[in-house]
Amino acid sequence: MTDRIHGIVVTLDKDIRIDDAQPTIDAIKQIKGVIDARPVATSAEDHLNRMRVRTELAARLWEVIHGE
Repeated sequence: MTDRIHGIVVTLDKDIRIDDAQPTIDAIKQIKGVIDARPVATSAEDHLNRMRVRTELAARLWEVIHGE
């Protein structure tokens, strides 16, 4: 028996303005079987998490390059 899904999450490579995203949202709505597509606004928490990850990756890269 094959698993069934009831949704797909699409993640953008960067935050974009809603008016710039509207053509993409409209295109997704045109795909067969799609009932709705809605934007998800970024929050301060999203930004903080990205900065934490970026800082952690930079620190690890620094350790690899400089052998500390």
